[in-house]
Amino acid sequence: MKIGCPSEIKNNEFRVGLTPAAARAYIENGHQVVVQKGAGLGSGIADEEYQNVGAKLEESAQTIWDQAEMIVKVKEPLPDEYDLMRPEQIIYTYFHLAAEEKLTKACLDKKIIAVAYETVQEDSGALPLLKPMSEVAGRMAPLMAAFYMGKPFGGRGLLPTGVPGVLPANVVILGGGVVGSNAAKTASGFGCNVTILDINVNTLEHLENILPVNVFTQYSNSQNLEDALARADIVVGAVLVPGAKAPKLITRDHLKIMKTGSVLVDVAIDQGGCTEMSKPTTHDQPTYVVDGVLHYCVANMPGAYARTSTFALNNMTIPYGLQLANKGVEQACKDNHVLCRGLNAYKGTLTCAPVGEAFGMQDVCRLPEDVL
Repeated sequence: MKIGCPSEIKNNEFRVGLTPAAARAYIENGHQVVVQKGAGLGSGIADEEYQNVGAKLEESAQTIWDQAEMIVKVKEPLPDEYDLMRPEQIIYTYFHLAAEEKLTKACLDKKIIAVAYETVQEDSGALPLLKPMSEVAGRMAPLMAAFYMGKPFGGRGLLPTGVPGVLPANVVILGGGVVGSNAAKTASGFGCNVTILDINVNTLEHLENILPVNVFTQYSNSQNLEDALARADIVVGAVLVPGAKAPKLITRDHLKIMKTGSVLVDVAIDQGGCTEMSKPTTHDQPTYVVDGVLHYCVANMPGAYARTSTFALNNMTIPYGLQLANKGVEQACKDNHVLCRGLNAYKGTLTCAPVGEAFGMQDVCRLPEDVL
């Protein structure tokens, strides 16, 4: 199979779909790999590193999309890439289709085979290809919030770590999954008072057992949420329903009870965001203010720490990618139901139930016989 890796074109996206080690793994399995020149530079990977493992380089993305049977990316195809997609071409990347109706329609119209990292799901519920970027984004969230808490950047002017005689910040994290637990690690390391809200008591019990003593857990209900928001200096939105739109836990009315200059980092923005006011932002213009609350809603947070993110992502994506390349998507999905859950669109058919629910397409959402 011919594997193509074009440069990412999303605003300030410095990650790349393949590391040299991943390219080498495909080549050692008998496949051809073609990488766009300069694709890895943002992650500190020189073109020569790809050539040294046997990959070929191409100048244009058009050439790669035209030649490749499988495209390996990081972020979802953007509108400028829709016309590059070809029928029956496998595209292996993050899609987040439930938050992108135009992209969903483009995938169906182009009859591609969309294998989405974020919905590859183990029987336990774990999301192995989403996990590494959730870890990065979770650890980033308090870092970004601490920066924007500075008065010149729109925040309260509160140093989250505190100093002797001055209390540290109160950090509230909505969701105790991978993002939430990693955000708690960073924020607690700052010395902040951290509260995690979740509706799963077992999750709360686990987090209380493994996290430092300045991390507190609380069952999430309307009263507890409002009380937490009222005292919060920093809020991290870390809720996730796999493949589906994120629930809108914070409403416009909630902002009235929050402190002026508090910072809200919505890590769930890839799935539509967990507040009514959330809208995707970029690393160029990462924040905006609504009712005195500063919102940070960058849709590709891990792209800022591209080298760490690229290598962490490839560590997880390559085993599944090799199954797709070695067996073809149909046989790979038949043999591995974990991978099959990552199939979001197949030759014009929508195959991911949460995406179908997001757009009222439940009646036409199904797995084709080819992959059953």
